[in-house]
Amino acid sequence: MLENIKVLCHSSIKFEKGQIIYFDPFKINENYNDADVIFITHSHYDHFSEEDILKVKKEETKIVVPEDLYNRSLELGFSEENILVVRPNEEYEINNIKFKTIQAYNLNKNFHPKTNNWVGYIITLDNIVYYIAGDTDVTEENRKVKCDVAFVPIGGTYTMTAKEAATLVNEINPKITVPIHYNCIIGSKEDEKVFKNSVNDDIEVMILL
Repeated sequence: MLENIKVLCHSSIKFEKGQIIYFDPFKINENYNDADVIFITHSHYDHFSEEDILKVKKEETKIVVPEDLYNRSLELGFSEENILVVRPNEEYEINNIKFKTIQAYNLNKNFHPKTNNWVGYIITLDNIVYYIAGDTDVTEENRKVKCDVAFVPIGGTYTMTAKEAATLVNEINPKITVPIHYNCIIGSKEDEKVFKNSVNDDIEVMILL
């Protein structure tokens, strides 16, 4: 299920599944200019990194963004027809990729307000359902997610903690979970250990960072 999938850094994920798909490209080490589709969860610099988007963007790359990033995507050189603006709790398709959006927000802190309509993504590729949570706490919405593979933030401070992330994963019960959003700007290898030790034994924890 994780074949040809890499967590590059932080919350930056690359899928090579027939097409090359990036989520929140960040700290890209060279100019690849190979993206078919770029999915962005929200506008913070470590998720919508203009420098890194330009390192993976090619002429025909399409970008999927929340509403507040439409104009900035135009400024980066994306044409109107190559920008898909999304809102939470909707279903979409781009390049024959079917996906849903889910609201990503904080409950007890103000870094990611619910009113911003920032998102996580539930994407289906090769009949496998992947959940890329974005920057979020454990919410009423994401506790209902059904997926095979869950990428969840564990670093705390701006998102759920490792223990909170494990609680979410244990409730939604994917086959595999991958921790992200740690060991870079925030979070540490210790969070990774806490997460791994707190996830139920029947769920496989895969470390890709």
